[in-house]
Amino acid sequence: MKAITFNIETRDGSLERAISIGTLVIAGWTGRDTEAMEKHIRELEELGIKRPAYTPVFYRVAADRLGPASTMQVSGEQSSGEAEFVLLKDGGEVFVGVASDHTDRQVEAYGITVSKQMCDKPCSGTLWRLSDVADHWDALLLRSYATIDGERVLYQDGKVTAMRSPQDLLDQFAQRGGEFADGTAMLCGTLAAIGGIRSAQRFETVLEDPVLGRTLRHAYAIETLPVMG
Repeated sequence: MKAITFNIETRDGSLERAISIGTLVIAGWTGRDTEAMEKHIRELEELGIKRPAYTPVFYRVAADRLGPASTMQVSGEQSSGEAEFVLLKDGGEVFVGVASDHTDRQVEAYGITVSKQMCDKPCSGTLWRLSDVADHWDALLLRSYATIDGERVLYQDGKVTAMRSPQDLLDQFAQRGGEFADGTAMLCGTLAAIGGIRSAQRFETVLEDPVLGRTLRHAYAIETLPVMG
């Protein structure tokens, strides 16, 4: 298992905790608002990506893809990030962070699971206990910023209510035969991109808790590698 040392920010302070991650799940098509989800499906259809057979869908990728790195390398210029809240379970507790489901869009056109495996999933180095935000979960805000051709722009912006709640997703996962055991992490869906899906040189993810007045952030630079054939 891959062990990552996270800073756990609680209502009373913070502490470090090493969490071993052996299973990484990417939940797709998780929208509560079917109209907004349909918009995102159409965005991807324009890129040649087929509609899912059912929703939500739970893709498996290598656990080593998840981590708080500040840079990542990708092949070609057809990849892009997506801000998502991420759930992690350790010692019987569920924690929440913010991450990016960075995906190769060209590969996604013929294989969604493969496209997600192609890229790292950068995540925040700080987590919250889910129990600390459960009573006001629907107030949380999710957004991202992308630096495109040197200009930093708002790329995604909305409430987490656009996606199914954590418990709903975990229930759906169990119904599909999954087990959210210790050592499991799950990225939980995203918002539509403002201005459409596009690649960037830098991507920033933000999860804001306006009730407790705190914010999780993670930013990473994208280095594009040449494709020679």
